[in-house]
This record gives sequence, structure tokens and C-alpha cells, in this order.
Amino acid sequence: MKTLKILFGFFWTFLSIPTLSAQDFLVTNVHIVTMDGEELLENHALFVKDGKIDRIIPLTPQTPRMSHENLIDGQGAYIFPGLAEFHAHLPVAGDGSTELQEESLWLYLANGVLRIRSMLGHPSHVELRERVRNGEIPGPRVFISGPSFNGNSVSSPEQASQMVREQKAAGYDHLKIHPGVELDEMWAISKTAKEVNIPFGGHVPLAVGIENALASGFKSIEHMDGYMEGLLPDNLTIDPTTSGPFNLKLVGKVEMEKLPALIEETLEKGTYIAPTLTLFDRYFGYIPADEFRQAPEMKYLPGPLIQQWVNTKKQLERAGMLDREFVEPYLQFRNQLFMTLHQAGIPVLLASDSPQVFNVPGFSIHHEIELMSKAGMSNFEILKSGSVEPAKYMSAESQWGMIKEGMEADFVMVKENPLMNLKTMQKPMGVSVGGNWISGERLESELDRIAKNHERK
Repeated sequence: MKTLKILFGFFWTFLSIPTLSAQDFLVTNVHIVTMDGEELLENHALFVKDGKIDRIIPLTPQTPRMSHENLIDGQGAYIFPGLAEFHAHLPVAGDGSTELQEESLWLYLANGVLRIRSMLGHPSHVELRERVRNGEIPGPRVFISGPSFNGNSVSSPEQASQMVREQKAAGYDHLKIHPGVELDEMWAISKTAKEVNIPFGGHVPLAVGIENALASGFKSIEHMDGYMEGLLPDNLTIDPTTSGPFNLKLVGKVEMEKLPALIEETLEKGTYIAPTLTLFDRYFGYIPADEFRQAPEMKYLPGPLIQQWVNTKKQLERAGMLDREFVEPYLQFRNQLFMTLHQAGIPVLLASDSPQVFNVPGFSIHHEIELMSKAGMSNFEILKSGSVEPAKYMSAESQWGMIKEGMEADFVMVKENPLMNLKTMQKPMGVSVGGNWISGERLESELDRIAKNHERK
């Protein structure tokens, strides 16, 4: 990881910049990927004050040399608004410990992920969000769903409505829908969520279906769930006991001529998709479980969790669910569906579903990026899915998602231009989150510490 010059104290004569608190800092000699369009701001300085981007300054031969007690010389590096993981699962320890949660936050930061949307909530997650927000612990900004709405947690429309109100009152940011919710319960969730102003989304329950999910106001469809089922013949009855995980065995029966109508409704409702391509590639793909077990990033997670993932995948292998005849057409269909939805203008949220089945927090987002690129998405659109689109999803596009004066000072520094080389984002030279600079050396140190915590005996 490239060493940055971080200078403290007197440095040159300087451009007029006010006296600052210790958390304020000046970044010089960087190129800025603003994400406000594809234009690159070459040779600029950026001044952070009180957690905001106070000034963006072009550097020319006529620009006076600048100084600040906290100065970071980028030496020609690039900064961009960072990435989001908008389908995450924060851990919950049975003993009430927050150690694994805090480790997860470091794994995200070390991979340039500055915002996460947790999709299976717990009261401890609300506390964690507040600790990050208050600056008690470092971490990405956290958005939290409440506990799942599913066939076990929801028993009636009335109870579903009450559950919505309780989660809103508890301080959750959005609602997570899982399979098992009945149609009348879904309408009750929708009505109450709109009354109390809390977004909802998730899986598309079989009894609801993609058309009703869109009509009810799903803000995001996770895993592109429900679209394939919506393309099946109307007279086909789905038997979950024989159709395979995510009904993958039925992919040969899809009727693509139905897709334009679903696209039109998705666009009309302003619904987002969170594709989680890497989840399906790793869960259903051809790489054996024991090979995934040996991946370098597995050292950052507890051994029993890795073994649980190995057992899950091996069970599918033994059941024949991962035979090429089933998996290959299904993964091809998902890539085709993803690109068709994206090219139609449906907004995409960068999301990998971590930690799930060999998706290590932070690291998995780069696997997701690689698959999005292979599917045909441009580098700019990939970065947009991890910055601009999540900000719009949270109705916070005036606050974050771009590098502009007045916006939150959340950005990542990398060696090369991410618009040209996506892999450069895998090795941040440093990150600014909440206006606090964390060096690449500190990120590496935290990774080493976490690896030692989970060292296999």
C-alpha cells in the first residue's frame, strides 16, 4: 500500500484557510472523481472542515502553496466518493458482545465501503449505528432494517401493521420483507409504512408476486427476486419442494416477452434493484466449497462460520442442485436480466449480501463489482451504483454520494483512476468517513488484528 506524506505543523506559505479543529484536514495533489458526471478534476486540493467538504481548489502554477497542520499529500492519487454495500447483514452475538460487529465495520472500511444498509435488523444494530454516528467508534455510515417480516413473524394484517409502527418507533431506517408474507398482509405493511414514512423492500413472497410487490411500493427488490417468477407461464404452479433454490430449475420456462411490462411498472414506481450477483455466483457456481474455504479473505471471519458455509454448499452439491445443467442457464439468465433491467434505466444499488456463503464483508463488494463489469456494466455506472444511487435511495443526494463543496467528507483515496481500473479500489490508500481521515496503514493494521483474532489453531 502506497505511503502517503502526512505532514503536521508549519508547511510553506499558504492559501488563506481558516484556523481549524484537529479533525479538519487538507488533501493536496489529487485527481477527483466527483461522480457529478464523468468529468475528472485533475490536480486539485480538497479542504475538509467540520466533517464537510469545505473547498475544492484547482492547483495550477499560479496557485499559492498551501499549508495546514493536518496535510495529506496525495502525490497524484485519485479520490472518489467511496462504495456502498446495500445488502449487508451485521452480526449479532449471543453474549451481547459487539466485537464481531466492530470487526465487520473495519472490514468494510478497509475495502473502501463507506455506507452499509443492514438487511436483517436487531436492537443492537440501532445502538451500533448511533455509536458510529456519534464518533464513538470508526465505521461506515449505517442504515438499519428492522427484524424480518416473514411467514413466522407475521400472523395477520393487523399484526403486520403493528409491527411496522413498532419498528418505526424503535428507530429502524427501513423494513425487510422475506418469504411467507401473504398478500393481504403485504397490503397492510404497505399502507402503514406509507403512513409512518418508512421505506420497505426485500424478497418478493410467492403469495405476493412481482407485480403486487411493485404496486405496493417496494423501494428495492433484493436479488432481483420475483422477476423470474413473473416471467413464468400463468398456468404454471410453482412447487418450492421441487423447483430448487430460488426456483432455479424453472429458468427454462421463462417467457421473456413478459419482461417489458415488468420493466415499465418498475420504472413507473421508481423501484431499485439490488442484484447481489456474487451471492448467486458463489452459492450456486461451480467452484467447490473447499476451494472457497481457502480464499485469503476467509481468515477475517470465525472458523465455525466458514465451516457452516462449506456445509451449506456441500449439501447442495450432494443434492445435485449445483449440476451444470441447472446452474449454467440460471446464472446466464440472471446476467441477462440484470443488464436488461439496468439498460432500461432501472436504478441499481451496489449490493453483495455479506456475510453470506463465502461473501466476506467488504471483500465481497469487489467480487460484485467484477461480476457487474463482466456482465457489461460500465465502470462509471458501477461506481454510480455504489455512491449516487444509494444516496438517492436514502433521499440524501444533497448530502453525500458525490464529491462537491458542502457535501459530507466521505471519500476514498486510491492509486489509479477507478473509472479506468476498478481493481484499484481493492487497496485504499486511506479513507475519509465522517470527516475523519483513516490512513491505509491503519486499515492494514486493523486487518492484521482481525486476522489474528480468528487465527485457526
